[in-house]
This record gives sequence, structure tokens and C-alpha cells, in this order.
Amino acid sequence: MNDCVSNVESSNQTEAPDLSVIAPVYGCRNCLEELVERISAAVSPVVMSHEIILVDDRSPDNAWPRIKEIASKFPQVRGLRLSRNFGQHAAISAGLAHTRGRTIVVMDCDLQDVPEEIPGLLAALEQGADMALASRTARQDSFFKKAGSRAFYALLGWLTTSTYDASTANFGAYSRKVIDVVNAMPESDRFFPLLVRWTGFDAALVPVSHARRAEGRSGYSLSQLLRLATNVALSFSDKPLRLVVRTGLAFAFLSLCIVALSVYRYAIGDIAVAGFTSIVASIWLVGGVIVSSVGIVGLYVGKLHSQAKHRPNFIVADDTGKTQ
Repeated sequence: MNDCVSNVESSNQTEAPDLSVIAPVYGCRNCLEELVERISAAVSPVVMSHEIILVDDRSPDNAWPRIKEIASKFPQVRGLRLSRNFGQHAAISAGLAHTRGRTIVVMDCDLQDVPEEIPGLLAALEQGADMALASRTARQDSFFKKAGSRAFYALLGWLTTSTYDASTANFGAYSRKVIDVVNAMPESDRFFPLLVRWTGFDAALVPVSHARRAEGRSGYSLSQLLRLATNVALSFSDKPLRLVVRTGLAFAFLSLCIVALSVYRYAIGDIAVAGFTSIVASIWLVGGVIVSSVGIVGLYVGKLHSQAKHRPNFIVADDTGKTQ
């Protein structure tokens, strides 16, 4: 074990560390010790003390015994285990709720977010930024994943009338005041990158290197990505509702034009019997628009119903910090 790891000044659990690093764990149990060692080696020269919080989102590779083993070996490591799989962003929220550091870093556990880039993010905060977002200049992902990410953020930007950079994700460094605001947000649907951007605090983009995934593969399937996109769009934007209103107004205007044309043709004596095809087509068209509009409104009502339950965003079943 590196000297910088063994000399970590986090043995006194009663004192708040300078830095908290959060990594949700899903499908990467075999690279966790390397992750911890590299984080500690990278941050020990620039901070006096730090903690690393590994949040097991019920990883399918049974990562919890490995996390407990690492937590017993490295005093700066704290493990949290959720009661079930709540999703990546809920796991991040669980970690944020248990942080004690004055500065917080959020990163993935698969070593694609390079731990050696953390000092650069911290330096951006020292220069006055409230959050330093890691901009992946050369992403080591497949073409389809990069294309899907660009499409997701482009759609999200259009829905929320904001600009989002597809090169950024969860990886970044955040001041305590930013995380306190995020923790106070009552949303049941958590999407960390948008929550921190919504705060409006000063942000700096820091170019970082991006590595290939050390183990496993992404936990997001196509259906899960579509579900995430739907939840984010409904939680962070009311533009679909405004589009429904505009569509209704457009059809109302079109109907008035058709009525005016019919009256005009009646007035000049050009009376024609409407065909069966045009009537059926009109009924299906208007009916489809109505059903789609009601469906969109129903999705928002469903979101309100979920929010009104006030259920927790996550449940921590085990915590190594309680036994250390």
C-alpha cells in the first residue's frame, strides 16, 4: 500500500475531512481497491484529509463484501449499501447525504473517470468557481454510446431551453454550499448533473482525460435510457405541456379555416358531399392528437402523484461507518 494511503489523516472520524469523494458502485467490484488507492494517491498531496464513500446500489456482482473488506483495510473508506437497486443518481444522492467534507467530488467507480484528474478540479475551485465540471475531451466510449449521449443532451436542451454539454456528466468537484442546496431539493426523480446546474452557482469546465472502462459494462440498457430520458424531461421541463397547448391551438385554427371554407363554398353554391375517407381520416387524426395530449398530461399527473407520496429517494440498509 502506498505511503500516501497509509498516512491518510482521516482516522479521527469526528473531524470533518477536507474532501469527500463519492462513487456509486454497480458491476465493478474487482477494481474498487485500485480506485481507492489511486484516489488517495492523487488527493493526499493537495488536501490534509479525505474520505471516500462507496455506495453499493445492489451491484449484481455482490460488491458489498468487497466494500466491507476495503473499508476495514482503508480507514478513509466508508461503505453504504442500499436496500435495493434505486439507480445511479439515487445512489449519488445517498452518498451526498452522508458526506462531511468541505469539498465533494462525484465520480464513477469503473475508472473511466480518472482519479488523477481530481487535483485539477480542486484547483478550479481554488480559483473561485463553486463547481468544477470535468469535460471529457476524448471519450473512450463506443460510437453508439457517444451518439446516444449527444442526442440525449440535445433533446434535453431543447425541452428545457438550456444548453448542456454532452462531454460532462457526474464527474466533478463541488463546494459544500452547492451540495447543501442539492441535498435540500425534494425531487423524487434525481438527475445529478441537472440538479447542480439548476443551482446557478458559478461553474468551470475543466478538460480531463477519459479512460476505458476497467471492468464490466454500462448498467444502462436502451429501455433504461429511454425511461431516464422520460423522467428527466417530465421532472425538469413543462415544455411538453406547452407543446400540447400549441398543438391544440393549431388544430383549432385549422378547424376555423375549414369552417370558413365550407361556409364560403355554401355561399357560392358549390356544395359537395364529404367523402367517407376524409371523414374517417379527420376523426383518426383529431382522436390521435387528443389521446396523445391526454397521455402527456397523465404522465405529469403521475409525477405529481409520486411526488405527493414523499417516499425517500433511497434507503441505506448497511453502513460500515457505524462499525468503524
